[in-house]
Amino acid sequence: MEITRKSDEMRKIKITPDFTEMAAGSVLIECGRTRVLCTASVVENVPPFKRGSGQGWLTAEYAMLPGSTPTRKERDGLKKDGRGVEIQRLIGRSLRACVDLTRLGERTIYIDCDVLQADGGTRTASITGAFCALTIAVDKLIKKGLIVDSPIIKQLAAVSVGIIDNVPTLDLEYAQDSRAQVDMNVIMTKDLKGNMEYVEVQGTGEGRTFSKSEMDKLLLLAKKGITKLMKAQLTCVGDRAYVIGKKPRLVVATRNFGKLKELRKLLGEMYEVMSIAEAGATADPEETGETFAENALIKAQALMDELKCATIADDSGLVVDALDGKPGVYSARYAGVHGDDEANNQKLLKELENVPAPRTARFACAIALTRPGHKPLICEGTCEGKIAFEKKGEDGFGYDPLFEADALDGRTFAEAGVEEKNAISHRGNAIKALLEALEAGK
Repeated sequence: MEITRKSDEMRKIKITPDFTEMAAGSVLIECGRTRVLCTASVVENVPPFKRGSGQGWLTAEYAMLPGSTPTRKERDGLKKDGRGVEIQRLIGRSLRACVDLTRLGERTIYIDCDVLQADGGTRTASITGAFCALTIAVDKLIKKGLIVDSPIIKQLAAVSVGIIDNVPTLDLEYAQDSRAQVDMNVIMTKDLKGNMEYVEVQGTGEGRTFSKSEMDKLLLLAKKGITKLMKAQLTCVGDRAYVIGKKPRLVVATRNFGKLKELRKLLGEMYEVMSIAEAGATADPEETGETFAENALIKAQALMDELKCATIADDSGLVVDALDGKPGVYSARYAGVHGDDEANNQKLLKELENVPAPRTARFACAIALTRPGHKPLICEGTCEGKIAFEKKGEDGFGYDPLFEADALDGRTFAEAGVEEKNAISHRGNAIKALLEALEAGK
């Protein structure tokens, strides 16, 4: 068959969604005369090495059907041929590169790629089509309420390139692949900001070696082809593309709008930050911990157990040295009634009336972040200061009128503006530590 395409031109691409009805996700992908049926099936369990981890798993199988080639191919039996095993491993690890398995829960997604007709590029077509089938399956899982967050963090596609008669060429069909001097498969991801990265590059000098400049030309060609394939993928999945790179939900264990607004500002790029009310949560655990960290974790863990998504909670209070750390974890209910700021302040002044200056103290805060499939992350922050002899300032809440922060040159939290307070506060310092931990990949 005569090839009339230009060397930098893709074969005709067609991806048909929902090609079969039984699988959670399915597409038929056609790249020229190559046709692959890709399906995604969901099983509510995980392999033994994942049990108890809170994480899911994704794996792939690949097969060329007997009539997919001019000469009948033997059907795979109990023992697959080596090429098929190598390709299905490539498909599996490529898809796992664009998936956060912690968002799946303990379930497995099986990707099956069956080649109906082979004319070169079956592995790259399988990867490209499998991503579409996965996207469709994840959309169904979310709409059924089986998962809250999409595990798909990036878009994924693959294409073949090679050197034919010393010319870098895109998207090889069999007649080209069989006589290629250099053969290469390129798999890439793209995030929501448009940044593209490599998952895997498989390049072989079959007829001759190749130079760095030739490799660069092949990679540029591959990026051009993958960009076109990614557009075809988005057309295929349509509105279901919202699951690609969708920010995970983070529910804050608070009904304080100011605290919620602050966390949305700090964590909004990474998470869809929601309040307890917005998430419809009912968890209201008793704070029985002896430390701020224990109480923060109790609240965050209870929310995560109910909502099955990332949750964050904090516990904070005033620690006065002359009172052996009191009021501590009982700060909000020091005078007996939770949240009675005036009574709490008056009791604190009474307890310290015979204590001379400097009456050193600190505000302390612990923040607990819990995420399915991850160990809890707990970060703490403090703000050093002293207890005044009388209330000063009109802003703030709790013990703010009595706490003279060292970083504010002796002014109380209630005398400082919200922005100034947040910049040096115990909660602000705990959040900074949390952001640093998240950036470090914890």
